[in-house]
Amino acid sequence: MAVMAVSAFQVLCVKLCRSLKFYQSNLYSTLVPSDEITVNYKHGLPLITLTLPSRKERCQFVVKPMLSTVGSFLQDLQNEDKGIRTAAVFTADGTEIAASTLMEILLMSDFKLVIDKITYDVQCPKKEKVSSEQATEMENMKSLVYRLFTALHLEEFQKKREHHLLEKIDHLKGQLQPLEQMKARIEARSEAKISGLLWAGLAMLSVQGGAMAWLTWWVYSWDIMEPVTYFITFANSMVFFAYFIVTRQDYTYSAVKSRQFLHFFHKRSKQQHFDVVQYNKLKDDLAKATEALRHVRRSLYLRMQVEELDEKK
Repeated sequence: MAVMAVSAFQVLCVKLCRSLKFYQSNLYSTLVPSDEITVNYKHGLPLITLTLPSRKERCQFVVKPMLSTVGSFLQDLQNEDKGIRTAAVFTADGTEIAASTLMEILLMSDFKLVIDKITYDVQCPKKEKVSSEQATEMENMKSLVYRLFTALHLEEFQKKREHHLLEKIDHLKGQLQPLEQMKARIEARSEAKISGLLWAGLAMLSVQGGAMAWLTWWVYSWDIMEPVTYFITFANSMVFFAYFIVTRQDYTYSAVKSRQFLHFFHKRSKQQHFDVVQYNKLKDDLAKATEALRHVRRSLYLRMQVEELDEKK
């Protein structure tokens, strides 16, 4: 009986120890809480694992550090869970991080992810320090990847830019169309005034010449009219010199006509509320967009020629 009691006690102790070990293993489990955000590296790429608020499911996001930005990561997060209304990233001290920041820079230190006013503290694994030679090789590799990416996507980028420039040119032309019509009316009115002024000047000179001839041959003699014509010529010279002092331009008929035309044009523009500054700005923007479009199309044409030559070879 004593032997049977001892063996039963040993079996009970073994079962009790096993249950205690099982309880301790559950108590000190290393499972990640369901609402925690973790950052791990797999095949050299960061994996951000988090729980989607609406679906209550764990989801992994693969990050391309050299290409992905904070804005693209937040956009991917909202695309995956349509129930997310707002999402933002802050530093550990509460400073908001710009959407254009590369994920490579973000993952260098801990940060906070705020989803619908709920803050999650994210701890990034520390990277091992690399030597200067390894750092140089890494920078060269990054530069090479960037150049390859640019070369592979250059044509797509240029086509998008061409489409953007075409839309911009159409928009500028739409804004310029009513201004061009108003400008044409003002120019026509100013040109008519200039033409009338020129004909008035011709008529005044004709009357002056006729009056001088009448006074010389019918009223007085040349001996009397000679000093008069001299003073009239001297007065005209004084007028021309005064014009040069005021305008700093030589007195020529084309210069006088252009100056008077601009005077009539700006006066008429103020009356009809034609914004000359806005018109000039739109014209400059249109010229720049047209020049940029010409360069883009030239690059695309040269690229097509190179591809055709490669195909012929």
